[in-house]
Amino acid sequence: MIAMRQHTIPLPGDRRPLPICWEECRRRGWDELDILLVTGDAYVDHPSFGIALIARLLDSRGYRVAILPQPRYDRLDDFRQFPAPRLFCGITGGNLDSIVANYSGNGKVRDFDAFSPAGNPWRGEERSKANRRRPDRAVLLYAQLARAAFGETLLVLGGIEASLRRFVHYDYKQEKLRSSSLTDAKADLLVYGMGERAVLTIAERIAGGEATLDGIPGTCRRLSDKERQEKLPDIAGAPADHWLLLPSWADIGRNPALFLDQELQLDHHARAASGKIVLQRQQSHWVIQYPPAAPLGSEELDALHALPFSRRPHPAAPDIPAYRMIRDSVTIVRGCSGNCSFCAITRHQGPKVISRSRESIVTEVKLLSRMDDFGGTISDLGGPTANLWGTSCAIGGCARNDCLYPRVCPNLQVAEQEFLQLLDTVASVAGIEHVFISSGLRMGLLLKTPALLRRIIERHTPGAMKIAPEHTDADLLTLMHKEPHAVLRQFIRTCRQMARELSQDLRFSPYIITAHPGSSESQVRQLVKDLRALELQVRAFQDFTPTPGTISTAMFVTGRRRDTKEPLTVPKNASERKKQREIIEREYLKASGPARASRPARRTTKR
Repeated sequence: MIAMRQHTIPLPGDRRPLPICWEECRRRGWDELDILLVTGDAYVDHPSFGIALIARLLDSRGYRVAILPQPRYDRLDDFRQFPAPRLFCGITGGNLDSIVANYSGNGKVRDFDAFSPAGNPWRGEERSKANRRRPDRAVLLYAQLARAAFGETLLVLGGIEASLRRFVHYDYKQEKLRSSSLTDAKADLLVYGMGERAVLTIAERIAGGEATLDGIPGTCRRLSDKERQEKLPDIAGAPADHWLLLPSWADIGRNPALFLDQELQLDHHARAASGKIVLQRQQSHWVIQYPPAAPLGSEELDALHALPFSRRPHPAAPDIPAYRMIRDSVTIVRGCSGNCSFCAITRHQGPKVISRSRESIVTEVKLLSRMDDFGGTISDLGGPTANLWGTSCAIGGCARNDCLYPRVCPNLQVAEQEFLQLLDTVASVAGIEHVFISSGLRMGLLLKTPALLRRIIERHTPGAMKIAPEHTDADLLTLMHKEPHAVLRQFIRTCRQMARELSQDLRFSPYIITAHPGSSESQVRQLVKDLRALELQVRAFQDFTPTPGTISTAMFVTGRRRDTKEPLTVPKNASERKKQREIIEREYLKASGPARASRPARRTTKR
């Protein structure tokens, strides 16, 4: 049972945004604060934004929660306007890793930030690093400021940046390996993955006066050598089914090839939902990762989305481009079992797919349809992979949790008729004129559901069907952990045949990655030929970005294959990467105009 404060709890349906300054707290009659959540994003009170989900959940349990969005980091004023929070200060870089938000994959400063007011990354006319709304490695800097402002208040890191930087990781802006953000920030706890259960447990324990924060599922702790000896038994000779001891910071420094071993071990550990405790020695401390928190069930995910979000940006900053992109969308699924090498969704959200109920989705659609600025179109009924909604495992799951590679697992049970019923029910809601699926779709899985594919082509494609073949070369697709090129060929043939039968003008928007580890100029030229043979127009592509928490990044750093550990050619410098990109621009797109690079918000894990 959660220890409740004796104060007024907002009534169900109170859709006021949560306070973002102490003056707003005082207007609510508060004389102290339980939890302060600091974020690198502007505050949007919508369930697509991680800070809003966590804040609303804590608020629903009676805690006094305020959000500090995009604080200044050249002074303590924004932090010190608040009293020290009674329970803890939670810190996140935002919906994106701050380096991804601030720099392109080639290290160029971005002049657009979808999570900042008006998309402007700067606070004013001065375009300097010190004047950005979001600092580089925001988690570290915010933790430093919170410690200076609040003294010994418990500091809890979370969100995508902290989650994927919890062990030794690669920072592509600095072009070097860094130690854990938990130890660099000198924080007390780090919440990894989707943090609802962990955050509630932390709040319960502190509010209940418990003496220890050890052992909380879904968290990491920072321990000195002495503390590790006191809190955990000696790991020397311990049974392998109890511990996972990663290569240390020093070991990886001496032998960088061990970084790939680390990432492969973590990948297997995460997909298997292993109960092992993970340990890694950093520079002067240990990071101890406790077993993951159980994923939310469908009913719990429904309840989370039923919290009284205003579904709008805070009035202090009403124009947030990321909000405009998702304001008319509804998330229907969490997690992904695709495990693409270059993607961190599985590492962060988990490999188990959790689907919201049809009733919950329809309830949210009805709420959306009554908003005064709703135009009648659901822009996206989706998630990390929209057509994984409703899927389940015939044998109850396995340690691989790798349901789509190299082909769709025969034990994966699809919910084709249920998905069709969902689309019908949503489309029948009063005020709904169009229902689109704009999220990524897995082609191999869609070929297993021809009725659903036909319906998507007929009614639910917003201009062009978004697909992500990534490449056509067999070896590169193996390195990417993607289905063979034959799947793309079959998918295009099937879709075009269906479109002809439906008298539909079907277009595709294929997403391509250039300069992935293992990629050569000759492979890019073959990619061009393969896509031309399929009459596909490439309008979105991106140079591979070595972000934290992916196996592709480990291949980039080590120059080793993920499957055999053999040497691998890696296009690293700007010249090599540019040459591969220019092959597409020059040889493929010269007749149709320049391609555009996708913004990171469309390709990066949320939360």
